[in-house]
Amino acid sequence: MRRGRVRLLLLLLPLLLLTGCTGGGDPAPDDREPTSSRWRPEPGLAWQWQLSGKLDPSVDVPVYDIDGFDHPASAVADLHRRGRKVICYLSTGAWEEFRPDAGEFPESVLGRSNGWKGERWLDIRRTDVLEPLMGRRMDLCRDKGFDAVEPDNMDGYRNRTGFPLTAAHQLRYNRLIARLAHDRGLAVGLKNDLGQIPELVRDFDFAVNEQCAQYDECAKLTPFVRAGKAVFHVEYELPTNRFCADSRRLKLSSMLKKYDLGVWREPCA
Repeated sequence: MRRGRVRLLLLLLPLLLLTGCTGGGDPAPDDREPTSSRWRPEPGLAWQWQLSGKLDPSVDVPVYDIDGFDHPASAVADLHRRGRKVICYLSTGAWEEFRPDAGEFPESVLGRSNGWKGERWLDIRRTDVLEPLMGRRMDLCRDKGFDAVEPDNMDGYRNRTGFPLTAAHQLRYNRLIARLAHDRGLAVGLKNDLGQIPELVRDFDFAVNEQCAQYDECAKLTPFVRAGKAVFHVEYELPTNRFCADSRRLKLSSMLKKYDLGVWREPCA
């Protein structure tokens, strides 16, 4: 009887080995984030965010975030030579009248002002119009050599845009923006939109946040840190002694900036 069982096991052994190779405890591909060569910033990286004034490339930090339209490829290359990774700032949820492609946006997708002069919310439901426009903006970032994109105005559904936007519309649009960046080999950050972090943390490579300490919301960014993804954070009105201790505890990359986002910065030590 024992010899019969051994013989049966010997006959079944190749099948068992094959099953063991193809099955097992690894998660299914849909449960894992795809691997790629794009940059994946980790928590704790210091950064500089400069969107106005003459670019100062001398700040000794590993990450720069600068305007994608305002700076040529040579500026990105210079920062790379200095050992920096460079993020391309774009507005993807609002129209800006001063951009060179402003005339390509039909009036039908332009909503209320977002509070900044010359800027209006976009109707993010109209992906048929916005996808090719945003794709060309992503091409701009890629062609200039940027490593990542910071898409701004990504929480229109929580604002008076002039359109009946819902959370579902915002999730769909934000995932579209993430895909457009990833398709071009660019990392992409979730800008603000704290309420949708649980749904979007897998779609984005890092987060960019303004004033989470002032509004006592920084803990909502924890899913990014737990996933090993950087959170680049600024405050404008609180002194550093009011938020840096919490930032260190939460592993945020935090600093104090002025609203004009010029050269000046006061980082958390």
